[in-house]
Amino acid sequence: MDRLNPPTSPFDPWRFRDDAGVTGADLVGYKVEATDGGIGKVDSASHDVNSSHLVVDTGVWIFGKKVMLPAGVVNHVDHEERKVYVDRSKEQIRNAPEYDADAHTDDVYRDKLGGYYGDTYHGIAGTPRL
Repeated sequence: MDRLNPPTSPFDPWRFRDDAGVTGADLVGYKVEATDGGIGKVDSASHDVNSSHLVVDTGVWIFGKKVMLPAGVVNHVDHEERKVYVDRSKEQIRNAPEYDADAHTDDVYRDKLGGYYGDTYHGIAGTPRL
């Protein structure tokens, strides 16, 4: 995340940021970069209103598991390099609620995941959102 120019609007976990450069593009196959290194590739992406997210295949990073990242964590997309940059660390992503392919559309799971990433959101000057 750009700490010199922090986001000015409240964190919305299920909406891509206007300035992220997503533009409705198919992100499947793009590499995903956390703030401290790569975590895998986009396996699927949703651009649904109020439920946009990425499912990332982490490969060997966390033993072949998949993680679901709400759209709001996407900082920017580099279409030339085919990379999605997220503003969370590997540890924050590793500690997120486990992805459940059968429950990923369930409101309780989405509230839990959105709440987790909302709690790891950093606002002005990098201070945690309270």
